[in-house]
Amino acid sequence: MNVYPVILSGGSGTRLWPLSRSVLPKQLLPLVSGNTMLQDTVLRVNGWPDMQPPLIVCGNEHRFLVAEQMRQIGVEPSGILLEPEGRNTAPAVAVAALYLQAVDPDALMLVLPADHVIQDVASFQRAVALAAAPAEAGALVTFGIVPTRPETGYGYIRRGSALDGNAQAYMVEEFVEKPDLAKAAQFIDDGRYSWNSGMFMFRASAYLGELRRWQPAMADSCEKAMASAYKDMTFCRLDEAAYAKCPSDSIDYAVMERTALAVVVPADIGWSDVGSWSALSDVQPPDENGNVIRGDVYAEGVKNSLVRAENRFVAVIGMENVIVVETKDAVLITCKEEVQRVKNVVDYLKKNNRCEHLNHTKVYRPWGSYEPIDAGGRFQVKRITVNPGEKLSLQMHHHRAEHWVVVTGTARVTNGEDVRLLTENESIYIPIGNTHRLENPGMVPLHLIEVQSGSYLGEDDIVRFDDVYKRA
Repeated sequence: MNVYPVILSGGSGTRLWPLSRSVLPKQLLPLVSGNTMLQDTVLRVNGWPDMQPPLIVCGNEHRFLVAEQMRQIGVEPSGILLEPEGRNTAPAVAVAALYLQAVDPDALMLVLPADHVIQDVASFQRAVALAAAPAEAGALVTFGIVPTRPETGYGYIRRGSALDGNAQAYMVEEFVEKPDLAKAAQFIDDGRYSWNSGMFMFRASAYLGELRRWQPAMADSCEKAMASAYKDMTFCRLDEAAYAKCPSDSIDYAVMERTALAVVVPADIGWSDVGSWSALSDVQPPDENGNVIRGDVYAEGVKNSLVRAENRFVAVIGMENVIVVETKDAVLITCKEEVQRVKNVVDYLKKNNRCEHLNHTKVYRPWGSYEPIDAGGRFQVKRITVNPGEKLSLQMHHHRAEHWVVVTGTARVTNGEDVRLLTENESIYIPIGNTHRLENPGMVPLHLIEVQSGSYLGEDDIVRFDDVYKRA
């Protein structure tokens, strides 16, 4: 029995702003451990018996970050599928099923969101083992989290009769929308209800069969998008036009709430979807005052709070039940009871055409990263890092000149017809209109300072002649 983990790495995680942003969402951040949430999700199932390399579904703009994070943990995915645009989970799972079915007609899929925390991995592994038999037999299995409290932020699953020969797997009797507090308390007392986790196990063929039955237009769009998919470096790109026509819907609404094949396996695994700052606080060990503190923080008279300093010294005095999160360009301060309103900040930033919901000050590129240091009317200063063996595109600018100063490492610089090596404390001037390229031929990261000067300094003033990453 071959099991194929399918990792869904879409979404922007706006409720964890200012850390989670559109270009660097929560699944690509190290929120709980030293690894990112995507890395922890992959490592959680890595090396299990019969478990195949993961198939990752992500957005186009995250492709290089996803590939780099897999390289960092030494995992080579079976594939990375690129969605031209987000169409929710049902199409994402469908294209993954089509991809796997072409590899293995009997493929058994374990569908996992990339941004969940599971603290009891041994119990999770046992739950997967319990789900395997009904999934192999054609059921669409969902994992229902054993509730620990009346929770209004999750949907619920009511289980029905137990499957023959499997007292720990049940037919799904009903999916229930997020309840109010009184109804949630009734669910806990009833004992038949589980939280809807968004994790699934089924045969690729079984899911596709039910999708064609209940959502034929969606199935048709996904099949066309996969039929015309094409390879881009190590990525698989879905056909843009076909996927754009695909209806957007979750796997729950599109299939699970309609099918007669739904089965639930209750799972007590220390699960959280980390959907808010208070939820993130709950899945980390507190200190003696109930605080979760990370970074350079001074806390006096502070209780039951999360304080996170990413770059600067942060002092918090005489407060309880608060969330304080500092980044280079934004600070969030709220009480725990109001964390769901963080999304209102993101809406405000969007409405006012600001960028603090899109990027951090440090911007990642497939070759490394850059970060603005200073800027004025006709100049801009950046810190640039180029990873070992990587290189920027061969390019030119119409409106700006550049001056590069190497801080550490070795740079190979193409400047018109001249190609030379620069080492620490050496510099070079790139005139306006000169074709140029920056490379790191060494074994350590290259760090340099770039000073731009000219009438226009926008990132769109780039004409690329050659690019190993095949960007436009």
